[in-house]
Parts: sequence; structure tokens; C-alpha cells
Amino acid sequence: MDSGKLIIVCTTLVFTLFGTGCTKGTVRNESSMQEMKSLTFNKEQAACMASIACFEAKGDQEQLARSINEGLDAGLTVSQIKEALSQLYAYTGFPRSLNALGTLQSVIKKRAESGIAVNDGMEASPLPNDYDALTQGTSVQTMLTGQPLNYDFCPATDYYLKAHLFGDIFARNNLTYADRELVTVSALSGLEGVEPQLKAHVNGARNMGLTDEQLLAIPVALNSKSCRKEAQRASKVISSVLGVTDEIGLKSNNAVDLKSCWPKGAPNTAYAQYFTGNSYLAPMEAGVANVTFEPGCRNFWHVHHGAVQVLICVYGRGWYQEWGKPAVPLKEGTIIEIPEGVKHWHGAAKGSWMQHLTYHKNVQPNSTNEWLEPVSADVYDLLP
Repeated sequence: MDSGKLIIVCTTLVFTLFGTGCTKGTVRNESSMQEMKSLTFNKEQAACMASIACFEAKGDQEQLARSINEGLDAGLTVSQIKEALSQLYAYTGFPRSLNALGTLQSVIKKRAESGIAVNDGMEASPLPNDYDALTQGTSVQTMLTGQPLNYDFCPATDYYLKAHLFGDIFARNNLTYADRELVTVSALSGLEGVEPQLKAHVNGARNMGLTDEQLLAIPVALNSKSCRKEAQRASKVISSVLGVTDEIGLKSNNAVDLKSCWPKGAPNTAYAQYFTGNSYLAPMEAGVANVTFEPGCRNFWHVHHGAVQVLICVYGRGWYQEWGKPAVPLKEGTIIEIPEGVKHWHGAAKGSWMQHLTYHKNVQPNSTNEWLEPVSADVYDLLP
């Protein structure tokens, strides 16, 4: 069984109980199951919960605190946020979950000191004494996937997933199925290398009751909360599952690939005549520009007269070379200060995109940029 199928089966083993009238092995009635498959958050609350889950997964406590405050202001309860952060230990690990719960505590304390009220919300109802988590987990798995899962390779893990994670934790009724899957999809969007599981959970979220519109709102929300590359990741996977256009990717033109959070910008047509290959330009603030080079792209030899150029590589791998000197590797964090009047070129390595920020300092009146000959293949091809 592939990892995506395993994860979705595991994450849909949940059987949540409302109230205390359920007995051992009982299956919920149609009315209560419909409640379970309904999102309880309004649009603003859902956006805040998506960012809370994403920042928990990333381990970014500063941004998490901001999102928690925004969520509380939007009407999320302490109980809902606490439950979401507790649940995520199963997807992001105890360290991130515990750190996030500590951040929630700190936010609540600071709000109390500032006289800002919070809504504690309702805690989960106690489970009946004869509640059978394993039976309920297996029942929900069959209901949502159409067949039971027996993870024979590791029976202990099979039991933990069914009985504890999805039998005990998901049996807590302060979040619904739909609520929990929004949290899970948003958190997995914040992690690299788990796209199969993310895709499986998108499918599972639909089974849990999230509408296509609610799913498509997740990357939009993440993008608005400064989770640009996470929004790209979510948008690509959600769009592929739903069979629609990757709207975030088209609207923001932001992704070189899923690992870059820097804007790609528009085709650099004004200077295309001075480049070998395609480049893209994204103006930033304070005279800074982000230049994106596709693999193999480099600019011509050139000289800045009356100004010093500064390059800051922010993504990928590339090269900078001054006339008569060996090429210098460009990698994330590399800073190059190019003296006035020095002949040079810079661009991407053959097998990698490269993005660098650039700006000029010590600019003199009537400064100019002198473009010279292309960097020959004989020079460029010697570089790894």
C-alpha cells in the first residue's frame, strides 16, 4: 500500500461522539453524522485556523502567536485552538505541538494582562465508560473508505492509529470531522516532502464534508497570511485533486518551484537582449529587485559605471565571475558587492533555478550600465 493511501485510511478511522448517549460499538445516526461533516468555522475563522495549523507545522512561534491573536479576535475559542494544536502532534510531532501550546498559553496570558477577553469555549464531552475506540475507529474507516484497513506490516502501529489517534483523539467533540481535516490539510501544507499525504488528506477532507470551495479557500488563506510557498504547495495539490486550475499559481506567479518563497515576477523583456536564456523581474521595495534565472540562464558581461552593485542570492544555485578571475558560487545567503568599473557576469547554474536580490549603492550622477559580449559556452560549460 502506498504512503498516501495508508495515511488517508489512517486519518479517516475517526468516529467522533457527541453527547453521552452512545454505547459500545454504536454508529451515529444520520442527523448527528451530518453535524460531524459540517465546518463550524466561518470564512474568517477558517482562514485563521489554516494559518495557525500551518505555522505550528513550520515551528514559527512568532507568526503563530500573531495568527492565534487574529483567530481569537475572529471568534475562535481557546478550546478549538487548543484542540487543533493537540491533534497536530500526530502529524508534526510532540515538540512542535507542545511549543505551539506554550505559545497559546503566552498569548492568553498577555491578553489577560492587557484586559483583552478570550472565549474559552466548550471543552470536549467525556466519553462513556464502555467506549470502544478500536471498534469505532474501524467502523469509521469502513464507512469512509469502503473497506477496512489492516496494516499487517506493523500491527502495533495499526492499533495505535485506530484506537488512540482516531478513536480517542478524534472522539473529542469540540471539533468536527470537517474542522479537523481543515487543520490537517493546512498543517501538511506547511511541511516539505509530504505531498502524497497532503493529497490523500485533500481527498479525505472531501469525505469528511469539506466542500470544494472550502478546500480552495485554504491556499488563498495561507497566501494572505504570508505563507506563500505553503500556499503554492496546497494550491497545486488541491487543484490537482479537484481537477481545476491552480489559481494561486496563476494569480501570484510566485513559484519557481515548491521550495522557493520568492516571487518569480514577470518576464524580463526590457533586458532580454542582454541575457542568454530566460529571466524574470519582480520589483521589491526601496529600489530592490528580485531577479529569477531559469537553469542555464546568465546575463552578458557588463560593467557598472558610477555605482556599486550588490547581489544577495536568496534561492537556488548560480555563479558570479569577474573578468580574469575564477567564478564564485552563488548559493542562498551569498552576498556579492561588485565594485564600480569591474567587468563581470552572474546567472544560474546549469541544473538549477537561481534568484538574487539586487540593488545599487554609492550611485553617482549620470551612472550607466555598459553591456558587453555574451558569456561564451566555452566559459560557462566548464562550470559544474
